[in-house]
Amino acid sequence: MDDLSKLKTELIEYGKLAGIKNFTPGYSGNLSARYGDKILITSSGSSNGYLCEDELVLIDFEGNLVAGDKKPSSEKLLHCAFYKKRPDVNYIIHVHSPYLSTFACCHIPLDEPVMAENVFYFSQIPLAEYGLPSSIDLVEKTSKYFKDYDAVLMANHGFIVGDKTIKDAFLKLELAESYAQVVFNTKMLGGAVLLTEKQVEEINSLKK
Repeated sequence: MDDLSKLKTELIEYGKLAGIKNFTPGYSGNLSARYGDKILITSSGSSNGYLCEDELVLIDFEGNLVAGDKKPSSEKLLHCAFYKKRPDVNYIIHVHSPYLSTFACCHIPLDEPVMAENVFYFSQIPLAEYGLPSSIDLVEKTSKYFKDYDAVLMANHGFIVGDKTIKDAFLKLELAESYAQVVFNTKMLGGAVLLTEKQVEEINSLKK
């Protein structure tokens, strides 16, 4: 199996898994992978949970179609910006999962130190201001967070995460959706007891 075939297999596999877990309902969201000086990305109108090989196309880092018969995802420039800012990121997942999208639509960042795992893996998940989907405005408002964060909420839109491997990107999506659900539940119970500043420092020291 060549590298391109491997990337296609990975995106189809994890797209299906995202669909099974209801992270990417219907036609929402898109996936991509770095392929040398090009990007393999889902096509416009495709469904992450039901991808076929012909729904994955190659673009360059300016968003131009290089190979494939379908139109690239309308969010292609957002993916391009993420890869340009983060040479360590090889895969990107953008979804409209229910709990993360709830916080995005309420304009509430996930920045409270509620659980050790979330402090360790995210520090926080910031909220980017609303921009029209597929617009340069959206790219500019969201991409300014990519340098310092692997994951970003997009106001009235959804969630985007990138990482070195597709598995790491997916696990961070899974963790973030669970984080959002836990925060939602704690608010219904009157609010979480947050970790102290000292406890947060102790958690961060484990990264060293």
